[in-house]
Amino acid sequence: MTATAVIKENTYFDSVSLMSISTKANQIDGVDQAFVAMATEMNKGVLDNLDLLTPELAAAGNGDLMIVAVTGDGVDTDDVIAQIEGLLARKAPAGGEAKVSYRTISSAAQGEPGANLAVIAVNGAFAAREARKALENDLHVIMFSDNVDVADEIELKNLAHDKGLLMMGPDCGTAIINNVGLCFANAVRPGTIGIVAASGTGSQEVSVRIHALGGGISQLLGTGGRDLSAEVGGIMMIDGIRALAQDPKTEAIVLVSKPPAPEVEEKVLAEIAAAGKPVVVYFINGSEAAVTAAGGHFASSSQDAALQAVRLTAVPDAAVPELDHDRVAEVRGKLGSEQRFVRGLFCGGTLCDESMYALLDDGEEVFSNIQKDADFVLRAKDTSTGHTFLDFGDDEFTNGRPHPMIDPSLRLERLVQEAADPTVAAIVMDFVLGFGSHEDPVGVTLPAIAEAKRIAADAGRHLEIVGYVLGTDIDAPSLNEQVAALEAAGVTVTRSSTETGRFARAITRKDSRA
Repeated sequence: MTATAVIKENTYFDSVSLMSISTKANQIDGVDQAFVAMATEMNKGVLDNLDLLTPELAAAGNGDLMIVAVTGDGVDTDDVIAQIEGLLARKAPAGGEAKVSYRTISSAAQGEPGANLAVIAVNGAFAAREARKALENDLHVIMFSDNVDVADEIELKNLAHDKGLLMMGPDCGTAIINNVGLCFANAVRPGTIGIVAASGTGSQEVSVRIHALGGGISQLLGTGGRDLSAEVGGIMMIDGIRALAQDPKTEAIVLVSKPPAPEVEEKVLAEIAAAGKPVVVYFINGSEAAVTAAGGHFASSSQDAALQAVRLTAVPDAAVPELDHDRVAEVRGKLGSEQRFVRGLFCGGTLCDESMYALLDDGEEVFSNIQKDADFVLRAKDTSTGHTFLDFGDDEFTNGRPHPMIDPSLRLERLVQEAADPTVAAIVMDFVLGFGSHEDPVGVTLPAIAEAKRIAADAGRHLEIVGYVLGTDIDAPSLNEQVAALEAAGVTVTRSSTETGRFARAITRKDSRA
């Protein structure tokens, strides 16, 4: 094994690009491990934990780019580094178009006077500083960066509010502005439904369900996951509602969030009456009475939110398909008596939450053996017992690693591990398509699916794998291609994150209820 390190001084790439490049670098023949990142203290700490931090790397500055490749014996390391540098070079515009680079946001704003939006995707330690510069230059901000202090978030959002600008983030993973998808977003048809969301995959799920039902999206504004906390107070969601209320393209508004702080929920719902447009509210585990009293349309799931929004606008007779009860009965007949539990391995936090809640029926608590954390997502990094749902996009899994929507290697390992448990009836998974995601999330998972099924079959058991593909027919790769590949591998494919949990619940119940 050989470790090779290259430092490129004063060479900046944003974190989204580098996560994608690292994933592709790890697929180069002969590479056991590749790491391409800016030389921040956090990234150098990751290398130190991997015993890959050399004195030269430790001395690199924050503006320097690190390329580290661990290769097998006999591998041409010069060729490997050249291939990684080739991946970096491909980030330049295609077709010979001249690339214009600016060293600061201020110079970029002066050089591109028509621009009105800045995307911040730098290390969290510097993100607030750069966002402040963007706002001071009268630019709306989407902050993809996370690990930003909550005090900085509050200050930035108040500054944006005072200037009549939008401050989306920190940790804003998805947005669609005037039909342009940013960060992680799906290709959806233009339409008249606007979304304001404190959840990245939750907003993606609502947008693709709207598309599937025949509707379209006018705008999708992300707020960042902490916006509806008591500390932040829903500043961006309230400003987002007001912006969509004034947007002539938007006829109906959908709000999406995990459970907000009660006092913040009250403030947000108070905006519904003033919006002058129908507002559908999907707050996970939210209060129907509170939404209805405020004049909103309560949604019990992302699927329900999409359905109501579409019915309020273009397609009044839209409907969602029923659960496939014949398939439920078929799978039940294959399971042994001790196979009673579901293991959820998810890339999207909201998809994980929503599928898990759908596994709960009529207040019945089926998670008796595991303690739930404050976000109601079950996490067990090393071992599972009973029903376990894991969000591999959570900070504890992504610290120093690409997001699983880009690099699913940890999830693939866990899939094979869970297949060996004789009490497991089903493993449920999401596959997220869209801009910024892995170019073939199903294809990269198929070998692990085959291995998991082999392990169960060798033990004389049937293992049901349930997959949900979050995407549209105009995504690349297309939804239809990904679904066909899963079905060919013997995977049951569901049509929403809600249906994923309902199907898992139905096949593991002891009685006939679904």
